Amino acid sequence: MKIYFPQWQGSGTGKDIESGAKAILEYLNDAAFKKILLSDIRAGKNGTQKYHINNYDAIVEQLMRLKKEIDHIQPKNIKTIGGDCGLEIVPVSYLNQKYPNLGVIWFDAHADINRPCDSPSCNFHGMPLRTLLGEGEENMNSLLFSTIKASQIHYIGVRDIDQTEQERIDAENIYAPINVDIVDLIQTLASKKITHLYLHFDFDCLEPSDYDKTYYQVPNGLKISDAEKYITALNTNFTIVGSSVLESITVFPSELKPIKNIINLLMK
Repeated sequence: MKIYFPQWQGSGTGKDIESGAKAILEYLNDAAFKKILLSDIRAGKNGTQKYHINNYDAIVEQLMRLKKEIDHIQPKNIKTIGGDCGLEIVPVSYLNQKYPNLGVIWFDAHADINRPCDSPSCNFHGMPLRTLLGEGEENMNSLLFSTIKASQIHYIGVRDIDQTEQERIDAENIYAPINVDIVDLIQTLASKKITHLYLHFDFDCLEPSDYDKTYYQVPNGLKISDAEKYITALNTNFTIVGSSVLESITVFPSELKPIKNIINLLMK
């Protein structure tokens, strides 16, 4: 199943994320992508906060729409053009239910593992992994098909971590090295009997001097060439059942040239 879901409300006010998703959709020019409609509930500067989550009502409404669509189709795999990172709670929890030996590879500059009450921004795109662990806002649990374990999470490119997030990572020794050795990661996954993977790809995992059209720019990121090698190696050694490309703010498809190989590896 191919999904186009340009959710931006999880970023707070980042509507450029919606434009960025549209540019990727136009570049791929693939009619197979199913468009998920966004909520009409007020969001952004005019949005409201509930349970320490900005734009809560809009996010829940459209994520429930996404969940119903996936539940109806029951796909074997999911590829998503987004959108902010908060949308991941639906496809990841679905694939985790379907493949009990699923590993989650989180290409991201940020850990995205805050509880709502700990989040400095109250933006949901910093909370999806905590939600997937079943430790987020309990009123959002109905959006999940299943919950994951901390041992399933493996970060690549993470380098901007809140203190409360670091404490959660340390509590169960979640895989989050400063510099990833792809051979070590493959061995780690194999040692856990993981055979299927979900590849979450937020473009801010990349070094800004390689690609800077991202919602956040965090120095000392992954080189594009290394990201391509990591994705290829993971695809060679495991079965990729889900992937996403998220939080690019490129408006014109012509500006996607630096990351075209990454998009093609994950979406085609």
